[in-house]
Amino acid sequence: MAHSGGTAFAIQAAAKAPELYHAYIGMSQTSSQIESERLAYGFLLSKYRESGNARMQRKLEKFRVFESESQTVSFFKSPVRDQAMHRLGVGTMRNMKSIFRGVFLPIMLCRAYTFREKISIWISKLSFIRKTDLIHQLLHTDLTSKVQRLDIPVYFFSGAYDLTVNLTLSKAYLDTLEAPLKGFYTFEKSAHSPLFEEPERTRQILRDDVLTGTNRLSDIHR
Repeated sequence: MAHSGGTAFAIQAAAKAPELYHAYIGMSQTSSQIESERLAYGFLLSKYRESGNARMQRKLEKFRVFESESQTVSFFKSPVRDQAMHRLGVGTMRNMKSIFRGVFLPIMLCRAYTFREKISIWISKLSFIRKTDLIHQLLHTDLTSKVQRLDIPVYFFSGAYDLTVNLTLSKAYLDTLEAPLKGFYTFEKSAHSPLFEEPERTRQILRDDVLTGTNRLSDIHR
């Protein structure tokens, strides 16, 4: 199982060495992330204009996302993106309003991690964005052309409210992907993190579909 940005790399690993895996699960599966960012930006700008939130509108309009790819990358890296998404419930989680309260504090208070591990999580996150080429690869890799076939069952989990990774693009990717078995699962109460937003349904799918090699609970069977 991979989540969000991790799916861009995990699906390539699964395609390269399918014998190592029982199945591939992409949660908020990327496909063409540049296109996903443009769709998200257009939605956010429209919503804040409609609501009359001039302050957020001005912040968003600083990014000329539709004019150049470099502006799209700048928008992706900007804190404005997260702020705008979280206020509308289309970011990391449907009911999460900030990274600090929704992610940072729970991690720092979690007793399962040592203090060093907690610090390492944030160091690695910052390194991923600022010090490695992985962001470039994530944004500029079109998985629909790079990975067109997997030789193991494939399951995509997507939140209905997710704009961090566009659900429609994920669904379209799975439709074209060749695999012995495929299942697409829309989580109606979730944004970007169905694993945490709807854990019971996630467990049910893992137990009843993934482990048994079926797709009975997927959207086409609902």
